[in-house]
Amino acid sequence: MTHGFTAPSSIAPSAHLADVRYEIRGALTRRARDLEAAGLDIIKLNIGNPGRYGFEAPAHLREAIANHLHDSEAYGHEQGLEIARDTIAAQQRARGARHVDAERIFIGNGVSELIDLSLRALLQSDDEVLLPSPDYPLWSAATILNGGRPRYYRCLAANGHFPDPDEIEALITPRTRALVLINPNNPTGAVYPRALLERLVAVAARHRLLLLSDEIYDEILYDDAVFQPLAEVAGELPCISFGGLSKVHRACGYRVGWMSLSGDPARTSAYRDALQLLAALRLCANVTAQWAVIPALQDAPTIGALTVPGGRLYEARQAVIDGVAASDYLDLVTPGGALYAFPQIRASRIASFDDNAFALRLLEEESVLVVPGSSFNVAASRHIRLTLLPQPAQLREVFVRIERVLGRMADQQPLRTVAAVA
Repeated sequence: MTHGFTAPSSIAPSAHLADVRYEIRGALTRRARDLEAAGLDIIKLNIGNPGRYGFEAPAHLREAIANHLHDSEAYGHEQGLEIARDTIAAQQRARGARHVDAERIFIGNGVSELIDLSLRALLQSDDEVLLPSPDYPLWSAATILNGGRPRYYRCLAANGHFPDPDEIEALITPRTRALVLINPNNPTGAVYPRALLERLVAVAARHRLLLLSDEIYDEILYDDAVFQPLAEVAGELPCISFGGLSKVHRACGYRVGWMSLSGDPARTSAYRDALQLLAALRLCANVTAQWAVIPALQDAPTIGALTVPGGRLYEARQAVIDGVAASDYLDLVTPGGALYAFPQIRASRIASFDDNAFALRLLEEESVLVVPGSSFNVAASRHIRLTLLPQPAQLREVFVRIERVLGRMADQQPLRTVAAVA
């Protein structure tokens, strides 16, 4: 019998998710999986995941984990292993960060978790956070999910993908709480010079903003690019610097990130305690992988061989530069750091351009998966992001395929214009 039974209604998701997006692993990626299931070989350029492209974490990091398996079976301190936090604090002090010790270091399950935690400890409902456009979309998502409002400052290709401090200052309201920087930048590869950082710090100081600096790509630099840690420039101004093992040490799956709280302790003591409370509520980060932090920061760097001429990342970047230079449709601000390029389609060649439509065509017609620039909160984007992790030869082939799709779009555009008028 079905007497008294009422068919269940569908479960409605939280309204907080309405403005949250993460197209790096979104609809295009799901379509790519469908095409793979149908037997196609897809070239995936959507995620900065070194292990999927044949890169390996340094052997001494693995050995450190293996040697401490028996020390990793209990919950750890909510802020992370003390020896790992001491190591991170020493690195930060060596970089010029002030008032940093183990009690002001927090280790998390990747920087992703810590971004959420840092904003949750900070924001009241409708507080504003200044975010770059393009941004790494997790920053926007974490702001929204913690009750805040993103306020975007532009990092235009015409300005080398650098922000304009005057534009940032004009966006500040009484509700503005923090200024977020991503340096070296994802998705553009821009590396911010010290003079620019000094101006941004001055803006934050005038308006008593917390500085949040995502520095996960700190050692991935090309040519003469120089990474300037923000905490050293910030001095006594409160600043959180984020780092981790995922990119520089090619260990994304370890899920180990950290944040360092620097600046005047009197201004940050209550906030530090709030961070500790939130860290305690999730018990602790993965203990096993934290043992890799010590050799990662104390032993000789390993990324440099990949970013100099002849190194795989350098040559992959060069393949992208050459592919854009040979294109009839693309422009590029050469990335100075990180693992990505952010080429732009010329309006002079294709006047009407939809980056999502292009990315779908590239996937379905040429079996290449990229991320549309609009996924990084860029209005009217003419950009795509692709990772530098594949082999250089594969990237050269990618640009042949990109050119074919753009050529077809250029050929079809006059017909579309006529059809629209008709």
